Amino acid sequence: MSSLSRELVFLILQFLDEEKFKETVHKLEQESGFFFNMKYFEDEVHSGNWDEVEKYLSGFTKVDDNRYSMKIFFEIRKQKYLEALDKHDRPKAVEILVKDLRVFSTFNEELFKEITQLLTLENFRENEQLSKYGDTKSARSIMLVELKKLIEANPLFRDKLQFPTLRNSRLRTLINQSLNWQHQLCKNPRPNPDIKTLFVDHSCRLPNDARAPSPVNNPLLGSLPKAGGFPPLGAHGPFQPTPSQVPTPLAGWMSSSSSVPHPAVSGGAIALGAPSIQALKHPRTPPSNSAVDYPSGDSDHVSKRTRPMGITDEVNLGVNMLPMTFPGQAHGHTQAFKAPDDLPKTVARTLSQGSSPMSMDFHPIKQTLLLVGTNVGDIGLWEVGSRERLVQKTFKVWDLSKCSMPLQAALVKEPVVSVNRVIWSPDGSLFGVAYSRHIVQLYSYHGGEDMRQHLEIDAHVGGVNDIAFSTPNKQLCFTTCGDDKTIKVWDAATGVKRHTFEGHEAPVYSICPHYKENIQFIFSTALDGKIKAWLYDNMGSRVDYEAPGRWCTTMAYSADGTRLFSCGTSKDGDSYIVEWNESEGAVKRTYQGFHKRSLGVVQFDTTKNRYLAAGDDFSIKFWDMDNVQLLTAIDADGGLQASPRIRFNKEGSLLAVSANDNIIKVMANTDGLRLLHTVDNLSSESSKPAINNIAVAERTAERPASVVSIPGMNGDSRNMVDVKPVITEESNDKSKIWKLTEVGEPSQCRSLRLPENMRVTKISRLIFTNSGNAILALASNAIHLLWKWQRNDRNATGKATASLPPQQWQPASGILMTNDVTETNSEEAVPCFALSKNDSYVMSASGGKISLFNMMTFKTMATFMPPPPAATFLAFHPQDNNIIAIGMDDSTIQIYNVRVDEVKSKLKGHSKRITGLAFSNVLNVLVSSGADAQLCVWNTDGWEKQRSKVLQVPQGRSTGALSDTRVQFHQDQVHFLVVHETQLAIYETTKLECMKQWPVRESSAPITHATFSCDSQLIYASFMDATICVFTSANLRLRCRVNPSAYLPASLSNSNVHPLVIAAHPQESNMFAVGLSDGGVHIFEPLESEGKWGVAPPPENGSSSALASTPSVGASASDQPQR
Repeated sequence: MSSLSRELVFLILQFLDEEKFKETVHKLEQESGFFFNMKYFEDEVHSGNWDEVEKYLSGFTKVDDNRYSMKIFFEIRKQKYLEALDKHDRPKAVEILVKDLRVFSTFNEELFKEITQLLTLENFRENEQLSKYGDTKSARSIMLVELKKLIEANPLFRDKLQFPTLRNSRLRTLINQSLNWQHQLCKNPRPNPDIKTLFVDHSCRLPNDARAPSPVNNPLLGSLPKAGGFPPLGAHGPFQPTPSQVPTPLAGWMSSSSSVPHPAVSGGAIALGAPSIQALKHPRTPPSNSAVDYPSGDSDHVSKRTRPMGITDEVNLGVNMLPMTFPGQAHGHTQAFKAPDDLPKTVARTLSQGSSPMSMDFHPIKQTLLLVGTNVGDIGLWEVGSRERLVQKTFKVWDLSKCSMPLQAALVKEPVVSVNRVIWSPDGSLFGVAYSRHIVQLYSYHGGEDMRQHLEIDAHVGGVNDIAFSTPNKQLCFTTCGDDKTIKVWDAATGVKRHTFEGHEAPVYSICPHYKENIQFIFSTALDGKIKAWLYDNMGSRVDYEAPGRWCTTMAYSADGTRLFSCGTSKDGDSYIVEWNESEGAVKRTYQGFHKRSLGVVQFDTTKNRYLAAGDDFSIKFWDMDNVQLLTAIDADGGLQASPRIRFNKEGSLLAVSANDNIIKVMANTDGLRLLHTVDNLSSESSKPAINNIAVAERTAERPASVVSIPGMNGDSRNMVDVKPVITEESNDKSKIWKLTEVGEPSQCRSLRLPENMRVTKISRLIFTNSGNAILALASNAIHLLWKWQRNDRNATGKATASLPPQQWQPASGILMTNDVTETNSEEAVPCFALSKNDSYVMSASGGKISLFNMMTFKTMATFMPPPPAATFLAFHPQDNNIIAIGMDDSTIQIYNVRVDEVKSKLKGHSKRITGLAFSNVLNVLVSSGADAQLCVWNTDGWEKQRSKVLQVPQGRSTGALSDTRVQFHQDQVHFLVVHETQLAIYETTKLECMKQWPVRESSAPITHATFSCDSQLIYASFMDATICVFTSANLRLRCRVNPSAYLPASLSNSNVHPLVIAAHPQESNMFAVGLSDGGVHIFEPLESEGKWGVAPPPENGSSSALASTPSVGASASDQPQR
């Protein structure tokens, strides 16, 4: 908003105050965000009107804007919470804790836990820090002093705490001046005119009662002078002359001159003041009243497409490219189209990336170079012509010390990071990568395999959803947007932040920089469906529209920059591609062809100023830009994803499409085939001395690759499929002398039996807390045991370690967390529990009701779902802690909403009790396993069963009648581990296909439990004979064996004591713990001098790839060491 428009708001505020419209005054203060009325704020705080206090604040700041804002909201909500506790209104206090204070737990978990603990105190003043809390009135006064300091220090309140100095009734004075001026322009002014309305311009009547022409519309007068600076308020000022036409919305704010004379914009160079902005926001004027510009229902139509986290958008085209002439376009775009022979329809290359592609971009100059980013943070660079993968890098923070604490904490808790977007700079010398957590990385590219680190920026709080290059002021910059609702512009050479654009009220999903008539601007779309436009200044957004679908929307221009399109998908799966009329700010045409709801967010791209393409319904759909009917659809020989990612090269001769099994298909037209053939021939000629490399690349492209990657030096890594062809003589020699690492003595590893304050018969369930500083066990007698490591001189981090014993912890009250049990034998019950992400609560059952415990106080917060049926497995939904999947002993799975105490769905597909549940937040599925040895995959959107398969039991092995089958997802969230007494197996989820199996020999002890290490590189498995084995997860090959003699005393060597459960530390990949059948818990680490469990075995038959290279079950049985 321009400064004059801002001043008008102050004038209106003064007028409303003088007229005693008190509520309206404060409403306008809040909605405009121009003036923060400290006196009103103080009155509301003193009165305890907390809802109004927060509502008023919301006009100026949000909780997560900055640390000052966070502190302001925290102090207010804390005071509200304490007042509820002081009144002994526990339900109200719990409501405030859950609804208002929980948001702060992500920033300070310990503080939130301490606040939660106040619920357990009879008087919260028993807490030392609150011992001096007085009465409510004095507490509010003390808080206000602190709040005023925070508000004054908060940069968002800068220049908003002081009302400008104005003469009384300034708005009335200006109106009188305007009327006097209008009267002076009358051809026949009359003395003492009677002015009865402000809705039309004043003019005195002629003697014969004829109406004098309006000075505004009189062509002899031309544009009116800008008296008093008031006309620039434009079409939305209630006192301005009637305009002849409202300026164009989308184009008007960026054009150098208006094609329609308008008193508010004439004389300005590019019309960036209030008139054009206001007209842009409300592009239609109802014909019934041309003097006031009201918004219409159509005025909010502008394409937007929002995107869910972790899904990248593929629509931003090359930035600031001049119009290009493509083959076949010599006669212009107006000629009649021939059949779409120039569309890339032939599958010319099939590339195996190794993990699921999330974003792709062709090099703008070397148009057979394809950049790929994947769902596990990998970056791949392919020469499509020669099928050679030039570079493969896994995600790594270059300098963790420079990263914010929230990012460091996020990476520790969940190290899996996805690529949301990859994109080349206009000249191809740089490319940017936007990740799902905070980070943007820029690489410089020098040809071939020469890719160098250029910039790493902790850009946004949360995910970075998009990145694009542009050249404002002829300086190369890149723009990012993120979950923190902001858009930021950075200098591409130095990384210095140039602009921050704020105004969206939801995570910003995509950006589309562009230029027209030398005006640089950026379109942005957010997840609430809003589209905004920004110039590279600090004047705020220029438009505020809603896109079709009102969810995930991306925008893109045609290659010549003359036509604007958007593609969006709604939350219900309805998809839209539209073209926009920039001169009217409305949808020009909507393309047909989405006949049913999309299974994912539809991606689109444009090419040749002629075609649109979108990935939908397991195919690529094409449209002629000038025809709304679907032109054609191509399935690329099958195997495409439901909503595949797509990307054209600059000439439109190649089209990269993502397919199942981590495959990228590159389609080509005749020109593209010729281009690929030429590049392939050149590559062959120039690489004859290194012919082996070409062969490697071809083999790589022709077979599926492993999703597990091996970290290498300098952060570089190659998927295991890349390792196979370059095994040297030396490595083969080493493989001949490789030996399994045997740990048979206590001195050969670090192990510790945790101290016991009470004896229990056996440990049924075991888990490390998410913070990594404690371990929780559930015994067969329904009692929970908690051990915590303390910070001290010998353990500065306070994390779990086998070098120092923890304390078995209990609250001062001495109570125990004990599950409800039935009258039946508790030893026969199936115990289960699940821990909340912040370690504050544990949900648990031991055959009776499900109990919710407070981990700080051990108090039972709630019990629910009395048997029958009894719960046998619990899993929190990864996106919503209020949703729990509960496996039951009657073979059903119940999807339960804790907040509303309601079962939302009941899933039926197993024949015996449920023994395992695991969510994938990448595939949006739930995998279940049962005592019937069956695996099922359920869609978490509608909870329909997608597929099922019975576990393949090795030949000659029999299983118990109710043998447990457990499941756990790999870090890539696509593959999962299956644990059964007869085997370990790795399955691929989308096809439910067994990729690798490690069967237990018939004469060997059965498996009791197994789990991935925190980085999914290892698998820890325990056996009935008390042996513990460590496997390399990539190929399910044994690398280390811990024998019972290494941790059990000699007195137990001949007993039946063995591990029942095993748990991996959430941050230390080489640390695990086991729960024993005698009630003990042991924690294990390798010797510090070793640093890891054994040495990885050599590749099988020259390959260390397992997940994809060994589809046949039991392939490794012959290599299995004797146990």
